[in-house]
Amino acid sequence: MTTLAGKTAVISGATTGIGLAIAQRFVNEGAHVFIFGRRQAQLDAAAATLGRNVTAIRADAADLADLDRVAAAVREQTGRVDIVVSNAGYTEQAPIDTLTPEHFDKAFNLMARGPVFLVQKLLPMMQGRGSIVLVSSAMHLMGIPGHTAYAATKAALRSYARTWAAEFKDRGIRVNMLSPGVTDTPILDAQSATREELIEMYEGMVPLGRMARAEEIANAALFLASDESSYVTGADLMADGGIGQV
Repeated sequence: MTTLAGKTAVISGATTGIGLAIAQRFVNEGAHVFIFGRRQAQLDAAAATLGRNVTAIRADAADLADLDRVAAAVREQTGRVDIVVSNAGYTEQAPIDTLTPEHFDKAFNLMARGPVFLVQKLLPMMQGRGSIVLVSSAMHLMGIPGHTAYAATKAALRSYARTWAAEFKDRGIRVNMLSPGVTDTPILDAQSATREELIEMYEGMVPLGRMARAEEIANAALFLASDESSYVTGADLMADGGIGQV
């Protein structure tokens, strides 16, 4: 299929999980994707998985100098951006009584500050058109213990989507948020409980009775990135199996 034929997309955090699934779907739909992440081995593996129409850049989505390098690489190779997907993130739980400034700053630098400056640096290349997709989480609507910093960063993205939808309305640029529910990706391995315990817990919370596949979230991202959603801006697409809805 060629829903994104001739389009250029920049995707942060695209080496594994949801980000990689989004990159794969975009490539399959005809886009050229710029992907970036911190770990070279994962970046190389992701590029090999995608196989074509991909430029991989080693960069930290929380580092403004690295974001400058990403923008420079895109400017040199294509000079244009049609789609921005801000997806880089991680989950690290910390109850309020043990939460540290380092934990808080790490979360906000990557998942709240990083998206602002990624968009700022790529915006001049969007040339009066395009789609920005901010990957959030159903958790921005929920109250789950231990996620003070994480959930707050995802709520910040909801504010960005509204603000930028209004700010960019005369530029032909749409801005939307995508809020996945619990998705079966490697990020689960970084949480405190075992994967089996997490799966059992989350499946008991999700109305559909299962976790999402990364490909299902990529389908939703494709909708927001493409002209299929041409009359959608400032929205929050909840691809969450109902966990944040009922």
